[in-house]
Amino acid sequence: MLFERVVRPALFRIGSGDAETAHEWTLKRLAGLPPAARRLLALRYAVRRPTTVFGVEFPNAVGLAAGVDKNGLALDAWPALGFGFVEVGTVTAHAQPGNPKPRLFRLRGSDAIVNRMGFNNEGAAALARRLEGHLALRKALTRGPSFPLGISLGKSKVTPLDEAVDDYLASYKLLRDYGDYFAVNVSSPNTPGLRSLQDRDSIDALLGALVGEKPILVKIAPDLTQAAIAELLEVCLARGAAGVIATNTTLSRDGLAAADVALGAEAGGLSGGPLTAKARDVVRFVHTETGGQLPIIGVGGLMTADDAERMFDAGASLVQVYSGFIYHGPALVRRIASAKKGQS
Repeated sequence: MLFERVVRPALFRIGSGDAETAHEWTLKRLAGLPPAARRLLALRYAVRRPTTVFGVEFPNAVGLAAGVDKNGLALDAWPALGFGFVEVGTVTAHAQPGNPKPRLFRLRGSDAIVNRMGFNNEGAAALARRLEGHLALRKALTRGPSFPLGISLGKSKVTPLDEAVDDYLASYKLLRDYGDYFAVNVSSPNTPGLRSLQDRDSIDALLGALVGEKPILVKIAPDLTQAAIAELLEVCLARGAAGVIATNTTLSRDGLAAADVALGAEAGGLSGGPLTAKARDVVRFVHTETGGQLPIIGVGGLMTADDAERMFDAGASLVQVYSGFIYHGPALVRRIASAKKGQS
């Protein structure tokens, strides 16, 4: 209640209400949290409900979705806020500024966000340098349980589609030693042509190049037909993918509150409340279609602990939040993690 009544309104006023300015301001403050502050936050929000999925042990089943901390700036803050893992990125082989601003919009009446960020990030080499320093320091200073790190890989905008495999592989080689798992993002709607990489031949080539020593997951769009998802899943199983992340943002604008229709017309992917049922339906289909053979990270519209529990019931082994965290803060992470029983 404190977050929603006091903290969130204050954050939403930063930069005269510009969502990206507020996001960057908050990220910098989280990155600079002193150890004492992180310990106090952890006492309130951290939940220990261990679960092991695709060979990785997670302190709890709730992760921070890709897109919040693209460049790995605030890695020490996320476990203190209750998360069991974090996925950084999406990162590309080449540093890129992303799409022109403004490119991030809050649809408050719908608990939703529209973004067309365009994979803005400092590039794989810069992220590798940051992770190397961070992980070395953590190893020297801590003896507690590890905090798994996922890395979301995307295609550089300047790279032609027919060279996509080499582009993803370049990022993977630079970052291979630092991630506990890797997400192949072929489903963002904000990089031209990217979603075409979800077809059978393209995903087969990508997974053929990347699957190996580290778990590789494929992040899929909620807008695919069931037939297209089924075809993609066949390739994932045949190529030995470790799992699926379902789902990315949607191009649909169904379910918006009337007051949000005008702002919702902004180009980009929609996340948050309107995606809840759609993402859950995709998770259920993936689980049923694969007979539970592919672990699923469920993400999309998890705004309450009940939303998350339904996602687990649909077949997710882990969940991630983004919009829910923006609107409801770390208390939501704690509630979801506390409700989910651990497994091995």
